[in-house]
Amino acid sequence: MTVKKKRSTEQQLVRDYLSQNPDFFEQNPDIFEAINISHDSGKAISLVERQISLIRERNKEMATQIELMHSAATDNTLLMEKTNRLVLNLVQAKDLTRLIKALTVSLKSDFSTEYFSLILLDNGSKPVKTAANWVSKSEAQSNIGDILVSQKAVCGVRKDEEVALLFGNQADSIGSVIALPLKNNSIFGVLALGHSDSNFYSNDIGTVFIDYIGDLLNQLIPKHIEPKT
Repeated sequence: MTVKKKRSTEQQLVRDYLSQNPDFFEQNPDIFEAINISHDSGKAISLVERQISLIRERNKEMATQIELMHSAATDNTLLMEKTNRLVLNLVQAKDLTRLIKALTVSLKSDFSTEYFSLILLDNGSKPVKTAANWVSKSEAQSNIGDILVSQKAVCGVRKDEEVALLFGNQADSIGSVIALPLKNNSIFGVLALGHSDSNFYSNDIGTVFIDYIGDLLNQLIPKHIEPKT
């Protein structure tokens, strides 16, 4: 059987099927919108062609929007799972060292944070063994005083002395910072995230995530550092 004869046979089958099922395109509008139908109108575009063209454009736009919505929903689900895992690990931590370890692992692994810092102010109740980075109140006030008195997270390129105190020997690699003062009855520390890109933590970046984590730490950390009575 030649290719031409085979195509003719296939076309005849399609013709026969459509003849026997005249409502096929009504029941399958997606097929109708996908096919090309030419009209003998010369260079002019018929109204039907224009309508079909618009329908196809709208369908493409809707398909793109649906794909974006699906992608956003997937991202939000993953973010919720990671956040819930972090919260559970922080709440279940039995001491400050384990809490800091859980926070560090989550920020590094789940949230791909380049640099992380948790500074706690030494008020005389520091545990003997801990992974916390303790600094004296006077040193903190001298170097990160502007952050300590801030009522919200501060973002952007920070002063050299601030970055040095927050990130220690990693300071030279830090381009931008988002830092949040931690407080219960009073200031007891600073949570800071750093990035090598000076534009990454810009002044207009959202702070919902670090604010949420900060609220948790404001409740949990004092329980581990307050003197036992």
